[in-house]
Amino acid sequence: MKKIRVGAVNYLNTKPLLHGIRHHAVMSQVEIVEDYPARIADMLLQDEIDLGLVPVAITHRMEEWHVIGSHCIGCDGEVASVCIFSEVPLEEVKELLLDYQSRTSAMLAQVLLRDHWKLSPKIINAAGEDFRSTIQGTTAGLVIGDRALIQRQQSKYIYDLGTAWKEHTGLPFVFAAWISNKPLDEAFCREFDEANAEGLKKMDEIVQKMDFPAYDMNRYFSENIRFRLDERAREGMLAFLNKKL
Repeated sequence: MKKIRVGAVNYLNTKPLLHGIRHHAVMSQVEIVEDYPARIADMLLQDEIDLGLVPVAITHRMEEWHVIGSHCIGCDGEVASVCIFSEVPLEEVKELLLDYQSRTSAMLAQVLLRDHWKLSPKIINAAGEDFRSTIQGTTAGLVIGDRALIQRQQSKYIYDLGTAWKEHTGLPFVFAAWISNKPLDEAFCREFDEANAEGLKKMDEIVQKMDFPAYDMNRYFSENIRFRLDERAREGMLAFLNKKL
């Protein structure tokens, strides 16, 4: 049987979901590749994978897409790992560097600047990993993922995009969901979703094994990250997808 190619983000916040998949019988049906969000999104667009935990903004570029299962990477308020960092208050920022690793977060930052903060700094697409060193003076930077948790210790001003979205809309935010570029077998989809759920049951065990002193992992997984793609999360996701830049 041809295996289903699955792409997943290689951040700390995906570990519970991936643990569930790797320790479930569904693993015999899949091949997993891990990379940063924008790269996984490109792979899905190019049909190099069949299913990916991808930034939801990618759906604007897909001719066909299907949300698989009831799990995601989201938040309902502060997310901690998707933030604008600066040395000066946001209203004094003249340039914003956008993290190259996620298109959804980059789009969200621009939507919030326009609609929530009513600001219009010059937007610059950061090209490489070293862009964080140029967050200084009136140049701010959007940083996501594990690197954002580290950046929290280095920047004076932190503007959490999950918090800002909740203040602006009253809704949760979905950064990534399991999305396929083709219909998948219903039985597989059920098993895959069950595997995700099994991983979440091992959350305490997984968190205890994490060695990441930059941020409290218990707080991160109990207060910041939300994994359930429930009705309110889907409402938040659709509200974002209806936004235009």
